[in-house]
Amino acid sequence: MPALTVRLIHRNDRDQLTELVNQHVSAVVPGVSVSVNTVLSGLERQPDEFITDPWVGERITLVAEQCRSVVAAAHLLRYRADTEVGEDYRDAGAIDWFVCRPPAASWPDSDEAAHLLMSACLAQLARWNVRARYASGELPAPVVYGLPRNWPHIRAVYERAGFRHVGDTEVILIARTVDLPANEPKPGVTIARTLGECGTRFTAYAEAHSVGFIEVDTAVTRAERHTRSAPLADVGNLHIAPAHCGQGWEHRLLAQAGEWLRLCGVDRLVAYEAATDQTAIDQLRSAGFQELTRTDRRWEHRSQSPV
Repeated sequence: MPALTVRLIHRNDRDQLTELVNQHVSAVVPGVSVSVNTVLSGLERQPDEFITDPWVGERITLVAEQCRSVVAAAHLLRYRADTEVGEDYRDAGAIDWFVCRPPAASWPDSDEAAHLLMSACLAQLARWNVRARYASGELPAPVVYGLPRNWPHIRAVYERAGFRHVGDTEVILIARTVDLPANEPKPGVTIARTLGECGTRFTAYAEAHSVGFIEVDTAVTRAERHTRSAPLADVGNLHIAPAHCGQGWEHRLLAQAGEWLRLCGVDRLVAYEAATDQTAIDQLRSAGFQELTRTDRRWEHRSQSPV
């Protein structure tokens, strides 16, 4: 086989890169794919990251190529060192995402491609002389962040390179909106629909007193930028006043949100909980959710030795 090469991305790599990205996305969330435009736009800026994206001073995308085929790719960020940048990010470098073909008989050199690309990533971070080195899997697609458990081949590359998981683990759950609790009116209870911080907010009132609210975002797939995305929404916030916990208000709010989402043509709802909060996870399971995946956030490079 011809030798593998690692180089900067070219514009004519866009279709192969998008295919590789979508292969990774589809392993995490069903029915979602991103367009070429979405992938290319994400190499220039990340509009959803309105806090951290302005802190980025430099961006580089590398690909590993063999026989004119892109077999691996990585997107790197260098954060500025000035005081406007948050302390954790200041003068840091990050592998924002890393994708590669998993080992298979049809791609016997996939391990070597991942190894060469990771070596190039570490070399770039060394040239930047950054204070800290981070890694993640923030592909430009909904529900894909951290390092999903569905990518054991990427985890192996990170760990072999000296990256270690030092952050939290989150459980991502999904429910069909038709499986959410039924909306059953209750005397003395009203639910108001307003604009919330993270989407459409439904606030439950009992005897004119607010007892809790849920916010659902129906714009997570950003339809204008995606070629194919099954109707999907996520829970931005779900809060019940402490005095009313354990009284079924979560189900009542999810029922109201589910009715609204079905009117919007949304057939699936995603929720996120810390892996340590088993009570919240169990409440969502009892309301029709099932675990989609787990994702490990914040990876840090602890070794300065080569791969």
